[in-house]
Amino acid sequence: MAVSKIRKISSWTLIACTVISLVVFALFFFGGVGELYKGEFKTPNYTGLVLNWMYILFIVAAVSAVLFGIWQFISVFKTNPKGGMMGLAVLVLFAGMLFVTFTIGNGEKLPIMGEDIQKYNVPFWLKTADMWLYSTYVLIVLIVLAMIGGSVKKIMNK
Repeated sequence: MAVSKIRKISSWTLIACTVISLVVFALFFFGGVGELYKGEFKTPNYTGLVLNWMYILFIVAAVSAVLFGIWQFISVFKTNPKGGMMGLAVLVLFAGMLFVTFTIGNGEKLPIMGEDIQKYNVPFWLKTADMWLYSTYVLIVLIVLAMIGGSVKKIMNK
């Protein structure tokens, strides 16, 4: 019974997020265009709404991932301490990857002329952007390796 309740909640959550996303993107694409930005770029009327909705989804996903990770660690650690420590090791390795990719990021200022962007043209934000890019590359490589490894394991077990 608990599984069906979880399935209902997650299904309704997915449907609600999808409907809200479709409405927000429809407003963005069909909501018209405002004044030209600095006389050059067309800016859709609902750009801020799209960005805010993406921030909300990102924050909810990040907080959920952390909370469910902690909850899973605690529940697994109670029944299988070795498995719980393995889950903790994965979280520590992920944090280590973020630290390493931040450290190798380039903090040199970019030759950008705009005054509005200069507050982000500092080493911290430049290294943070590199961290996310490098981490994405590492995770994509790990996903491909896991897919290949899973396929090879499946073939070998036949």
